[in-house]
Amino acid sequence: MAKLNQSQQIIQDLLTELSNYGSQDNEIESQLIFDPEHDHYQLVHVGWRNNRRIYGCVLHLDIKDKKIWIQHNGTQFDIATRLSEMGISKQNIVNGFHSSYMRQFTDFAVS
Repeated sequence: MAKLNQSQQIIQDLLTELSNYGSQDNEIESQLIFDPEHDHYQLVHVGWRNNRRIYGCVLHLDIKDKKIWIQHNGTQFDIATRLSEMGISKQNIVNGFHSSYMRQFTDFAVS
């Protein structure tokens, strides 16, 4: 349980940090969506720019079977490496946006 709580906190800290990199445009909001009960975590941008609607998931992480799954990474950052630097074992990080075939060629978990 302590390891789960630690993983949840690291994910929340990372997403909070990344939310500060968002646009300085006051019309676009970075929203943090934390669901620790079901272990879903997202960073979403919502708002308007030049009369055009902006909405999109920037980063989506889940915890499944005691591993952190990176479901979507729309940032310029290597999120798996960043999680590793924050104390998560590489064997507990899955690049879920890659096929299982491609995951075998990384330093991170396949599933």
